[in-house]
Amino acid sequence: MPPHVAAFTDTYLPTVNGVTYTIRTWRERWQDRDGRMDVVYPGADEYNPEAGENPVRSLPFPFYEDFRIGAPSIPDAVGEADIVHAHTPFGLGLGGLRLARDLDRPLVASYHTPTSEYAGYLAEGWLLDAVARVGKTYERWFLGRADHVIAPSETARAALVSRGVGPVSVVPNGVDIDRFAPVGSSDFRARYDLPEEGTKPLVGYTGRHGFEKRLTDLVRAAEGMDATFVLGGDGPARKTLQEEAAERDADIRFLGFLDREELSEFYSALDAFAFPSPVETQGLVALEAMACGTPVVGVDSGALTETIDDGETGYHYDPGDIAGFRNSLDRTLAERDSLTETCRARREAMSVEHSVDALAAVYDTVL
Repeated sequence: MPPHVAAFTDTYLPTVNGVTYTIRTWRERWQDRDGRMDVVYPGADEYNPEAGENPVRSLPFPFYEDFRIGAPSIPDAVGEADIVHAHTPFGLGLGGLRLARDLDRPLVASYHTPTSEYAGYLAEGWLLDAVARVGKTYERWFLGRADHVIAPSETARAALVSRGVGPVSVVPNGVDIDRFAPVGSSDFRARYDLPEEGTKPLVGYTGRHGFEKRLTDLVRAAEGMDATFVLGGDGPARKTLQEEAAERDADIRFLGFLDREELSEFYSALDAFAFPSPVETQGLVALEAMACGTPVVGVDSGALTETIDDGETGYHYDPGDIAGFRNSLDRTLAERDSLTETCRARREAMSVEHSVDALAAVYDTVL
């Protein structure tokens, strides 16, 4: 019988991001294997929990839109867990740490986001480096309390090991390849008044519009290209992006939040997925795009260095090199058919089932 897992996270529904859907998908797959994975998360009025989802009192975080701070409390439902899995070093992660100590249970910690990269939401100028250093120090302290740390990519694992964190295993977030598969996109194009297939290349991005994602690089790379650029999602940088897009000689459209059910159509409609974010520990949306047969152009930084295979599933460009970004987009569009074929051939290897196999192996190790 799989162990009873108590997962603690500061990010969960109704907030939409890669961490939320990774936890949700792992929980569903764990239940499919007759396991129990309860989730403890900051409650919000907009979401009604299912059985096994345990909201706690929370407050909005003033520096980061859509993020809430949950009280580090421990619901009775998780009081007999076999393993505690913290998906955050803050807030509810501290509740998970306390539960693991109180029950004398193993603590597994997932490294989803490099804390120091988000210092810009808390400080600027000379304070920025200081806040980033404090974040890294605290992060290392928390991860050092875990019996085992999980990183979603080899790049992220190597970064943690270089800082003295360990043991660390790679457990990719994985893609639900039943959901993310090549589909027809004509209805999606019509719904959002986009060019019909074959008339004009379509390049896009979906995800959080955060300043750390460097989406301004995408707006700048679009200038002068004979393609339509579409950005799905929302976030604090959206207004800035729209203002800059209005000043560029480019066809750039903002679609707003896309429902999860629309994403396969969105990815399938694209000729290339553009991903300029240098802060990814894996880049789940890049894998989702590939699973739908869409090649990815991404910055050669962070986990995207290994997520994208040049000439196979897309192309890289150097950080900050807008001309290089544009050239990689042109090359990807020119080779779209062969890149798509490779992306589709590798769908099975991206499956979340392999990820849950790896997760189960980590749980067995700590037990």
